[in-house]
Amino acid sequence: EFPKEWLPAFHLLDEVWTPSEFISQNLRKYTDKPVYTLPYSVTAPADAAYDRDYFHLPKDRFLFLMMYDSGSGMVRKNPLGAIENIRTKLDGYDNIYFICETLSKTAVNSLTACVDVFVSLHRAEGFGLVMAEAMLLGTPVIATNWSANTEFMNRESACMVDYKKTAIEQDIPPFKKGYHWAEADVAQ
Repeated sequence: EFPKEWLPAFHLLDEVWTPSEFISQNLRKYTDKPVYTLPYSVTAPADAAYDRDYFHLPKDRFLFLMMYDSGSGMVRKNPLGAIENIRTKLDGYDNIYFICETLSKTAVNSLTACVDVFVSLHRAEGFGLVMAEAMLLGTPVIATNWSANTEFMNRESACMVDYKKTAIEQDIPPFKKGYHWAEADVAQ
């Protein structure tokens, strides 16, 4: 859904560009202006100096990575979907590592490249840049099978997690109570 208070902004525009058809299709419901899909050009520069030793990660373990940009909205990115599932299933294990610092883009890409799997149990994605970067780096991806990431991901290229479309129970700006998004099947 599109916030109704943003509708007046369309009169300021000649056309709208979005990074995904997922967003474009939604915006076309609200405007007669041309809406064009221009996907991001994905690059993922990495540096071998940022290896498992650099991040204090073991070399002899199979590692899953879940991360998100805290400026992007924790509720929508749903890191707790992965963290709570991990904590529930792996309670008492000593092989869960939290990196809570801000990293440069090259360091983030390098971290993504040095793990075994990237996990995104998001509720909605406008593109899914980190998933695209992980795939470009050769890191397998587990992701919610909904929203813009499905434009470049499918069951042949990634492990797609089923979901239920759910109503948002309270306002989480800019998302409003009653809007809908995906709730990933964390048990799957």
